[in-house]
Amino acid sequence: MSDFDYIAIAWFALGWVGFAALTDGRIPIRRISLTRAMNENRRLWMRTAARRDLRMIDTAILAGLQNGTAFFASTTILAIGGCFALLGSTEQVLDVAGDLPIPLVADRVAFEAKVFGLIGIFAYAFFKFGWSYRLFNYSSILFGAIPMKGDVAGNMAELDASADRAAEINILAGRHFNAGLRAIFMSIGYLGWFAGPYVLIGSTTLVVLVLLRRQFLSNARSAILKDTSTK
Repeated sequence: MSDFDYIAIAWFALGWVGFAALTDGRIPIRRISLTRAMNENRRLWMRTAARRDLRMIDTAILAGLQNGTAFFASTTILAIGGCFALLGSTEQVLDVAGDLPIPLVADRVAFEAKVFGLIGIFAYAFFKFGWSYRLFNYSSILFGAIPMKGDVAGNMAELDASADRAAEINILAGRHFNAGLRAIFMSIGYLGWFAGPYVLIGSTTLVVLVLLRRQFLSNARSAILKDTSTK
C-alpha cells in the first residue's frame, strides 16, 4: 500500500459518505433529492390508502417492495460467493492480469486484500437489504393495523396517525434499501482499485457524479416534483 493508495481509499470513503449524506438530507442544501421526494410520496401513499375501502392494490405494492429487496439480498450473497471463488483462483487471475495491456494489480497479497475489501462492501449491502426486508415486513403489519375509515367514526386524526406510523417504517426500510443499493453502485467504482489508486479515484468520481445526477438533475426527479412547490 503506497501513500496514493491510502489517498484513493480516503477519496472513495469520502465520496460514499458524502453522497449518502446529501441524498438523505443530513447535509442541508436547497435542492431536494429524488430519495427525499419519494419519501414524501410514501407518506402521501399511506394516507391515501388509509382512506380507501379496498386496499388490495396497496398490499400488492408492499409485496413488490419486499420481493425486490429479497432479490438484491440474494444477489449480494452470490457476489460474496463469487469473490471467495476469486480468492481460490488468485494465481490464475494474476497470470491473466499479467498478459493484459492494462496495469492490473500483479501482487498476490495486494490482490487478496482488495478482494476482501470487495467482500466487505457486499457483506455490508447484504445486511442493509436483510434489514430493509424485515422493515418492509413490519411496514406491512402496520399497514394492516390501519383501521378502516368507517371504524374510526370520522376521526381522521387517528386514521392519519396510523398511516403515518406505517409510512415512517416504510421510509426507514427504503432508506436501508437505498444504502444497500448504494453499496452495489460504489462497488463498481471500487473495482478501479485493481488497476491502481489513480484509476480508483477516477472511477469513484465517475460513479458519484452519475449518482448525483440521478438524484438531483434527472428526468425522474423532474417528473416526481412536477407541478409542486418543492424544487
